[in-house]
Amino acid sequence: MELPFAESYKIKMVEAIRRSSREERDRWIKEAGYNLFRLKSEQVNIDLLTDSGTGAMSDKQWSELMLGDESYAGASSYYKMKNAILEILGYEYFLPTHQGRAAENVLFSVLVKAGDIIPGNSHFDTTKGHIEFRKAFAVDCTINEAFNTTVHHPFKGNVDPEKLEKILKAHGDKIPFIIMTITCNSSGGQPVSVENLKMVRQLADKYGKPIVFDSARFAENAYFIKKREPGYADKTIREIVLEMFSCADIMTMSSKKDAIVNMGGFIAMRSKELHQKASVYNIMFEGFITYGGMSGRDMNALAQGLYEGTEYDYLETRIRQVEYLGARLMEFDIPVQQPIGGHAVFIDAKRFLPRLPKEEFQAQTLAVELYREAGVRGVEIGALMADRDPVTRENRYPELELMRLAIPRRVYTNNHMDVVAIALKNLWDRRDIITRGLKITSEAPIMRHFTVGLDLV
Repeated sequence: MELPFAESYKIKMVEAIRRSSREERDRWIKEAGYNLFRLKSEQVNIDLLTDSGTGAMSDKQWSELMLGDESYAGASSYYKMKNAILEILGYEYFLPTHQGRAAENVLFSVLVKAGDIIPGNSHFDTTKGHIEFRKAFAVDCTINEAFNTTVHHPFKGNVDPEKLEKILKAHGDKIPFIIMTITCNSSGGQPVSVENLKMVRQLADKYGKPIVFDSARFAENAYFIKKREPGYADKTIREIVLEMFSCADIMTMSSKKDAIVNMGGFIAMRSKELHQKASVYNIMFEGFITYGGMSGRDMNALAQGLYEGTEYDYLETRIRQVEYLGARLMEFDIPVQQPIGGHAVFIDAKRFLPRLPKEEFQAQTLAVELYREAGVRGVEIGALMADRDPVTRENRYPELELMRLAIPRRVYTNNHMDVVAIALKNLWDRRDIITRGLKITSEAPIMRHFTVGLDLV
């Protein structure tokens, strides 16, 4: 008899969860303006809002915290991080930042100006926000299969070469770089193949453009390549990672994902000249170039996390839990983005609540209903996050209207996943009576989904 799959870790410390009542949750979500970001953490039973900074660090990472060097300049912790980035990712130059959006802010301050066009594969919210804040434009060149949740494609994060070359031909003088998000969050945590990365590299070389990787979940991307792409089954995760990053000139990383830390990020690049230019903004926005808004102990934990995050056993445990939740939902015929992505399960809200008009924010409505049902906090990846068109100020309605259930690393058990699945089944069984969506009562001019105020229609 084959042995069942077991986690690649054992639990050493626990944190209590307070179970709330339906009456409490109804009151709390109303007081929060039907915005799950506004809830207090103690008002949430199972928190799947994000996998960013919410993972459980290992005993080795906690040990590294105690060894942190808090020197303002030239700390040994900086060099631990530098060595890890060079060994695992292959980049000689880097700048630490306090998180991924800070890395984008520093890098884009050098590279992006008004009127620029940045093509890529479904830019995520902060990436698009930093681009549009600078009065530039993000152009999505993802393959069409990514926008059909019923289609099985092993690499739904891939760029369509025809779409990309069309943009490069038409707007080459306005394009400062091409950005690739690995894995691609907005399309459902979907990976990009090495073949596709090499194709993008060829187009970039043809038109003289650098490539930037948004690398928050690069290790999960490498795992999928090993599992799904011909010719990679016998390669190690780190071998695949080096091959992936050989296709990029620059990378940004929110290390709160695949480096399994609570805070931290960085920019890495091959160009000494770009490093010098970016250093000016890093010092202004983040801190000196050898700490960049991070403490020494956090840099130590990040360096250790890069090693742990690229171990096959860890990745298999992590991704199989995501697959477990996805499989449970598919047992109930609940519509999800298929195949299941690396860090989250994405529910197709258009198919879940087809009677609700798009103007009433289907995915946000579903996320609110899930919280009311079981105290599970997910997040909307849809029209609220898509924001308004910067020119017309009309709401943008993306092709995918998704509710994301992002699973923190090494935090929850599969029993928690069962609770989430049953709660969604309960909603699925009574979906026809969910006929009241949401309307905006207040919003910020950019990246509104974090603070938006809502009410029932």
